[in-house]
Amino acid sequence: MKGSEPLDPVLTGRAGTRLDWGAVPEAVRIDVETRLGAPVASALTSEMGFSPAVAARLELADHRRVFVKAIGPDHLSGAPGGQELYRREARAAASLPEAVPAPRLLGSWELEGWVVLVFEAVEGRPPMLPWRSDELARVLDGLTVLAELLTPAPFDAPPVPVLGNRHWRSLQDRPALLDGLPWVDTWVRQDLDQLVELEALAGEAATGETLVHTDIRADNVLITGKGVVFVDWPHAAIGAEWIDLMFLLPSVAMQGGPEPNETFWAHPVSRRADRNDAARVLAGIAGFFVHGSSQPAPPGLPNLRTFQAAQGRQALSWLRRLLE
Repeated sequence: MKGSEPLDPVLTGRAGTRLDWGAVPEAVRIDVETRLGAPVASALTSEMGFSPAVAARLELADHRRVFVKAIGPDHLSGAPGGQELYRREARAAASLPEAVPAPRLLGSWELEGWVVLVFEAVEGRPPMLPWRSDELARVLDGLTVLAELLTPAPFDAPPVPVLGNRHWRSLQDRPALLDGLPWVDTWVRQDLDQLVELEALAGEAATGETLVHTDIRADNVLITGKGVVFVDWPHAAIGAEWIDLMFLLPSVAMQGGPEPNETFWAHPVSRRADRNDAARVLAGIAGFFVHGSSQPAPPGLPNLRTFQAAQGRQALSWLRRLLE
């Protein structure tokens, strides 16, 4: 590990400000209580994540606990695109095999333009940051478990998102975007043609038969007394078994963890990964982060672009090593 210095709070997964449970319309809150069979005694808003929508741990009057996610129809809560993500998350969560270390979905529905998901409350906490070696080891072991349980994929899902989406091509066509990112190394500008070519092959390089999460980071992991639980599955997709590991490691590096390359190739899920395919997928991931960091911040998420830029730096450093 790189050290125990405190991280910038922006890099811990607190990308913005969430709506509180009280911001949900009264009719929707009453409906939740009716469906759960008890009134809400207290609500604790989650500080983590990349949506301004409601995410709260509710304690009911009968002492049961649940975790509720709710998104409204206006842009302040992440709509309209966020609503479809919540619907996708509900479908994925309802279809995951019981053995998968993920929260169980208790119910999902829509009312007055709000999409509501209710999960079991997981007794756990996010990993300590900067990363501790023992907790990172537990998460890496958890990725092995996911790959074993989710190969072949237990339900249909789209191919891995992000990849092959022409992010580098867009940056090449609009060089002013890169000019606004002084942290991007000179070699990127010099090798843009190669990055465009690699990204174009990333989707094919990522193919496989494993259901992958594609968004595992510290803020989507809970450390429990029994192991780890992986939360937030709206981006579930089908691809190579090593995709989740590759998506995770740039964020680990930016949050005080080890450099990605050695960790990736030492992990069991990478045993069938081809080096050229890995470079193509990593080029796609890096392009997503770099292009994303060049865009204006979405409503309610003022820290998102800084978070993406930090991951982009790590992904580019790793990619350059692979290309050498």
